[in-house]
Amino acid sequence: MQRTDRAPAWTGPLAGLTAGAVALGVAQLVAGIVGPRTFPVVAVGDGVVDLTPAPVKDFAINAFGANDKTVLVGGVLVVVALIAAALGIAARRRPVYGDAGLAAFGAVGVLAVLTRPGAGIVGVVPTVAGVAAGMWILRTLVRRAGLASPVPAAEVPESDRAPAVQVPGADEMAAADRTDPGGTSAPGPEIERPAVMRPGAYGAGGFDRRRLLTGVAGGVVVAGAATVLGRNLGSRGAVDTARGGLTLPAPATPAAPLPAGTDFRVNGLSPFVTRNRDFYRVDTALVVPQVDPRAWRLRVHGMVDRPIELTFDDLLRRPLTEADITLTCVSNPVGGEYIGNARWLGVRMADVLREAGLRSGADMLLSTSEDGFTCGTPVDVVMDGRDALFAVAMNGEVLPVDHGFPVRQVVPGLYGYVSATKWVVDVKVTRFDRDEAYWTPRGWAAKAPIKTQSRVDLPRQGARLRPGRTTIAGVAWAQHTGIEAVEVRVDRGEWRRARLAAVPGPDTWRQWALDWDAAPGRHTIEVRATDAAGRTQAEQQAPPAPDGATGWHTITVQVA
Repeated sequence: MQRTDRAPAWTGPLAGLTAGAVALGVAQLVAGIVGPRTFPVVAVGDGVVDLTPAPVKDFAINAFGANDKTVLVGGVLVVVALIAAALGIAARRRPVYGDAGLAAFGAVGVLAVLTRPGAGIVGVVPTVAGVAAGMWILRTLVRRAGLASPVPAAEVPESDRAPAVQVPGADEMAAADRTDPGGTSAPGPEIERPAVMRPGAYGAGGFDRRRLLTGVAGGVVVAGAATVLGRNLGSRGAVDTARGGLTLPAPATPAAPLPAGTDFRVNGLSPFVTRNRDFYRVDTALVVPQVDPRAWRLRVHGMVDRPIELTFDDLLRRPLTEADITLTCVSNPVGGEYIGNARWLGVRMADVLREAGLRSGADMLLSTSEDGFTCGTPVDVVMDGRDALFAVAMNGEVLPVDHGFPVRQVVPGLYGYVSATKWVVDVKVTRFDRDEAYWTPRGWAAKAPIKTQSRVDLPRQGARLRPGRTTIAGVAWAQHTGIEAVEVRVDRGEWRRARLAAVPGPDTWRQWALDWDAAPGRHTIEVRATDAAGRTQAEQQAPPAPDGATGWHTITVQVA
């Protein structure tokens, strides 16, 4: 045994971190059975997303892109690790301090879980189980390695003190020590009474490095195994299997073949069709909902004459429409990448709503995702004849899980936060003056038609070019209106009209290109678009909040 009298400073944090890892691993395991959104880290992260002000949200999206959720979860885990290390230090002083800290942290997790939409009391089980496991492992490590500080003798109850041992001659020796050479009695020096341990108390026998490290190794194994098993239990395996076994019916209204010349096929220019794996993803889901299509239901209710509930099979038996539609996120800054174009397949939302029978005065569709997210869509936009869909497929494939499988909304002409609900399970027909969607009370506009915008794809910002003929190219969009013209100017000179690619209709973006004779020097390139209604995009820069960014996209390049 490797025993020493005093434990090194690192032992407390190590014990705390191990206990924290076991707590999270056990919570992950139980959440795999109860439901992935009951994992306390996810619940806390969801709460952070809900409370995040719009400017902070924009910063996170712009700074971290598709990794914003990973950064958030990582931040929560770092905080958990710091707290766990601190609790390990506290437990060295008194194990009850570690218990109290874990209980307090667990209370935060329970509160976060219970405040999630649709939460029930069973949702707290993963947090409670994790906290209990963390307490047990922390006390075990403290006990087996002798980490707890000794208890001063004065604080030990008489009943816990070891019996006194009589040493022959001890009293006489003590008396002699208290008598001076002249025979007079004098007070002796104070003798420090050593700290004592209760029988069986933590720390008896000194610090044991080997027992601590073997205990930590065992804790790490438990934490790792529980985490992996929990993720497998809550994984998308079953949903992926169900998704892979689906055969979609042919559309009753197929999209026409893309006209010749929709894609200039210029290297570096965004292709007309965005591949599924490259399509942007912006949503509030830290854990992607795993929805079994066999259990999926869509409820249409509220201000309707005949409420409807549809299964996935019911939806597939209806006439399907195919349409090319570009989606844009309201968080997309000028020149940003949160936009993509795909061919969607689905049931027309207007047909379902007509069957339900819209009542007079209804002007809003409050749609709800399986994870509780809501958005509010103007009724008149959905009913005006455009291809607003309950989509089941994307670019000829069953809808990817990350993009809303089994069913999502796609509404051309509106930013996603007011139209593009993924994993949609409920549509309440209502009014804007009666209900609010998720982002509206957080400062975003209740209605958000997409603004006319354009972007330079090449050359890239800061590119170094050779003198001579080069191509300036990009994309422009104004869904459901269409792009009529794109103009480019260099160094604030005259505007020149770019050539435009063909488009299948007004609901997609449009490629543009212009040949430029680049002279040596530093140059500024600007672009602006004009839509089919004659509106030219605004020059003034404005941030995404509250209803979409504006401004000309401007880049600088160096020619040498």
